[in-house]
Amino acid sequence: MHRFQYVGKQLYCEETPVAKIAQRVGTPFYLYSIGTFLDHYFKLRDAFKPVDPLICFSMKANSNLTVLKALVENGAGLDIVSGGELFRAKRVGVDPRKVVFASVGKTPEEIEEAIRAKILMFNVESAQELEAINAVAGRLRTTQRIAIRLNPDVAADTHHYITTGRKENKFGIHLKTAYQLFMESYRYPFLRFAGVHIHIGSQITEAKPFIEAVRRCLEFIDGVRYAGKTTVEYLNIGGGLGIIYSKEKPQTAQQFADAILPLLKGYENRLRLVLEPGRFISGNSGILVTKVLYKKKGQNKKSFVIVDAGMNDLIRPAFYGAYHEILPVLRHVRSKVEKADVVGPICESGDFLAKDRRFPAAEPGQLLAVMSCGAYGFVMSSNYNSRPRVPEVVVSGRKFYVARQRETRNDLIRNEKIVREVLS
Repeated sequence: MHRFQYVGKQLYCEETPVAKIAQRVGTPFYLYSIGTFLDHYFKLRDAFKPVDPLICFSMKANSNLTVLKALVENGAGLDIVSGGELFRAKRVGVDPRKVVFASVGKTPEEIEEAIRAKILMFNVESAQELEAINAVAGRLRTTQRIAIRLNPDVAADTHHYITTGRKENKFGIHLKTAYQLFMESYRYPFLRFAGVHIHIGSQITEAKPFIEAVRRCLEFIDGVRYAGKTTVEYLNIGGGLGIIYSKEKPQTAQQFADAILPLLKGYENRLRLVLEPGRFISGNSGILVTKVLYKKKGQNKKSFVIVDAGMNDLIRPAFYGAYHEILPVLRHVRSKVEKADVVGPICESGDFLAKDRRFPAAEPGQLLAVMSCGAYGFVMSSNYNSRPRVPEVVVSGRKFYVARQRETRNDLIRNEKIVREVLS
């Protein structure tokens, strides 16, 4: 599952003691196991090997350059959702023919930059977006591949903030509308209607909604082909595979492949399968290391463990009510178990990493590891309360490297100035 484990009393990342890294880097910081990233990527690649899929890691989950470079060098493509992510993708040298561009709100500038970069295709979310891409491609005198993102109206058992395949969500195009767009593809002379795309949500732990969504996709593709208007070359089934945060029992990569591959029988030579995993590859590949500052008792004997990491560093618990296991970096066998809220220094009641959590008693100065933070951790962090963002550290075997430096206070005001004209 991951390469964070205890060796004796100490928590290790691969073959490196976490406490040793904390001593050198200071807290808080994100810590990534490169080996775990690659393990999960290889599991998915091998499970779908019979159809030779294009696996585009979803950069929105984790956009650290070293992480991206490790995946790209091992054959991964990238799923991007902004011009900034395209910039990062180019920086790590990804083959542009392995880049797909999602997002419901691509700007003309982002579209032009992506076309000039010769990406594989855009996942298109609306008719107006089709017109925008067609206009830019025409101005650049080129033909651009696109995939229509379908909204299959499939319910996924996940948090309502991260379900994306229902008709009430902003994502994708209704099947009837999408069919009409394919039938009128001649209206977009600079676009090649090359694919169909779906993404029904995130942290989905069972195969059933994926199976239903893929079936609806294949029926749609058959209908388009029967009409003879265009040839669909790519089926992009998105991402969304769940991971273990607590007691979840998500499907493995092989179980997922065993559920999906039979649906593709007969399509192997006509459709290239594309996957966009993010959390599945990165979620359990990273942790957030923090230090206990204080302990206090509130009313009704409620206990608080106050740490130096806050909601600006990891917003998922406050935003989604997300659960992250919290482990001591140095395990004491005889430690008393206590129940407490683990909270940060931010001036918000929502600033917590755990609520009413039972774990070994933590004392000031002790290091804690917030597990499963490799996805939607650092990428969602902020400078709220004028707190510099924390460093990102990567481990490979017995060596660790600071892949992103801790921000300084000067970094906080780098792009600001005092406008004296308004002060007089």
